[in-house]
Amino acid sequence: MKKVFELDFRGRKIIVEHGELAKQAHGAVLVRYGDTVVLSTAVVSKNANILSDFFPLMVLYQEKLYSVGKIPGGFIKREGRPTENATLAARMIDRPMRPMFPENFRNEVQVVNTILSVDQDNSPEMTAMFGSSLATCISKIPFDGPIAGVKVGRVNGEFIINPTVEQLEQSDIDLTVAGTKDAINMVESGASEVSEDDMLEALMFGHEAIKELCEFEQKIIDEIGETKMEYEVLDITDDLRDKVDILLREDLSKAMHSDLEKLAKYELIESTKENVVEKIKEENLDLDNDELNVLLTKVKLVIADIEYDIFRNIVVKEHTRADGRKMDEIRPLSTDIDLLPRTHGSALFTRGQTQALGVVTLGALGEHQILDGLGIEDEKRFMLHYNFPQFSVGETGRYGAPGRREVGHGALGERALAQVIPSEEEFPYTIRVVSEILESNGSSSQASICAGCMALMAAGVPIKAPVAGIAMGLITSGEDYTILTDIQGMEDHLGDMDFKVAGTEKGICALQMDIKIKGITKQILKEALAQAKVARLQILDVIKNQIAEPRKEVSKYAPKTLTFMIDPNKIKDVIGKGGEMITKIILEASGVDTVTDVNAVKVDLEDDGRVIIYHTNQEIINKTAEMIKDIVRTVEDGAIYSGKVVKVEDFGCFVELWPGTEGLVHVSHLAKERVEHPSDVVKVGDEILVKSLGYDKRGRLNLSRKEAIK
Repeated sequence: MKKVFELDFRGRKIIVEHGELAKQAHGAVLVRYGDTVVLSTAVVSKNANILSDFFPLMVLYQEKLYSVGKIPGGFIKREGRPTENATLAARMIDRPMRPMFPENFRNEVQVVNTILSVDQDNSPEMTAMFGSSLATCISKIPFDGPIAGVKVGRVNGEFIINPTVEQLEQSDIDLTVAGTKDAINMVESGASEVSEDDMLEALMFGHEAIKELCEFEQKIIDEIGETKMEYEVLDITDDLRDKVDILLREDLSKAMHSDLEKLAKYELIESTKENVVEKIKEENLDLDNDELNVLLTKVKLVIADIEYDIFRNIVVKEHTRADGRKMDEIRPLSTDIDLLPRTHGSALFTRGQTQALGVVTLGALGEHQILDGLGIEDEKRFMLHYNFPQFSVGETGRYGAPGRREVGHGALGERALAQVIPSEEEFPYTIRVVSEILESNGSSSQASICAGCMALMAAGVPIKAPVAGIAMGLITSGEDYTILTDIQGMEDHLGDMDFKVAGTEKGICALQMDIKIKGITKQILKEALAQAKVARLQILDVIKNQIAEPRKEVSKYAPKTLTFMIDPNKIKDVIGKGGEMITKIILEASGVDTVTDVNAVKVDLEDDGRVIIYHTNQEIINKTAEMIKDIVRTVEDGAIYSGKVVKVEDFGCFVELWPGTEGLVHVSHLAKERVEHPSDVVKVGDEILVKSLGYDKRGRLNLSRKEAIK
């Protein structure tokens, strides 16, 4: 039977419908937020792979272009692989939900959000997050929810929950925050150099709204929620735990306290753990294969618990770190620029054993990325792409299209640097930054921001201010906790939080927080932001010592640019019939045979009358500009011009004022005295002064040499 639930949420209605659609899913709700409509479903597998060491959760965010009245582009007119926005939205929903499942739960769970209708003022991403949580909560799937998320903006100093498109354009904060009624457990934000105090206030403002949504979810759960399923888990005896502890703890503690380099240290830790597994395996060779596999899986789980416990003691109790640093100490930093002679800008940023190579390419505005998604924007002129090859961690692995992690890290770096990118009017280029991770031991996304920032300045992009990023960690032990600056791989893997903060000297440009526990307090957030600011300023000093400000000129290999305005009504004349005129201009100015030649000049004609010309050769740019200006130039009545005689007839001569503009000097206007034969006065090729007499009724330009002669 269909049930409908309503909430008046900050002046807008959220309507939840249950019992009519997708009834065979284990949990399904249709959520309406304004005209945004999302179907969220949750399904769990019957059997668990209890020998697996991870929880198989899949969250999908399926964009349907009919939801915004679009037909997909390209030759295949149906939705294909997820867009970047869909990938990021799925990650954003996964991150706050994942910590809320039982730690030992191994049944596969799939949460699918189908976006059916989109009202741009009512976020489909936040609607899908709400629906994902609710569909899971009302199902038989064990889940310690509900969770919810909201967007927070700030316009004229006032915080706004789920701002409209118009409000977001005016906002200096674009924050997505998620959590439970008790705590925040996921943050994603871009901001225009906002202070730590203001960002913290925005986070807390968002959490108050999250509490309202969680309360609404709980009412629905209480009415229609199912009893949670029983699920299979491995039963590990105290005797086995004690035995593994005796065999492992001392040696593993020594390995984790060692001051070896990353790979050597990891190898020592892994071999120490493997020795224990092998020892127990040798003692139980009388078991059949299935029994032995179950036993060894239990041993590995106990080993993981011991490793986790030792790590916490090292940090929280002993107040030391795996590499001997202080809690707020950054690893050694080094920088370099101009490593690659033919690229438009390049920079290397190294922090400890994490190393990023940033490379910048500048292109014409017409080379922007075309977006075929649900958003209002259909193009993007600034991009940051992040690549993480397996050799960066000394491993073999898959190579191919970027995965969710690479897309997510690239989006974070892009969000941070986008805050300081000059406007299209200030710098009419498409800008692409690529971060190649050459070595990784934690916080490669923040290294990408630092390398990308220096590469932009080296490329001559007039960014508003340098940007640096730092990753903060959290280690908890009971009521005690420790915040770590610049976490490395082990601290990320075994820690409770990965909190990335990027910004300028003035303030925060981007935030991202993921946690493995169920939430963190305002006090922890405040301390982490303050500690991150100190580190960020230290890194900015190092960046500015390498390159203090953007170069005044772009690379000699980058396209130069010239921008000017013409009458928008004249654009069609510049293009010509079927593009004939613009093609002629490009070929003549560049001296090439085809417009696709790499040496051909590029011309962007904007609807507002802007003409933007790109080429590495300034002379070719100037020649192109003159040819375009000649086409759109207008003749003023009464003005005197210097022109060239191009044809002589019995009734007068034709004079070209500039290419494409000719006029007739009638024989009666060739001289002050009477002229019998025009050829007696002028010949083809002569340069003469003429005065414009205007256009006749047939649109012909009349000129006078007689009136131009003093």
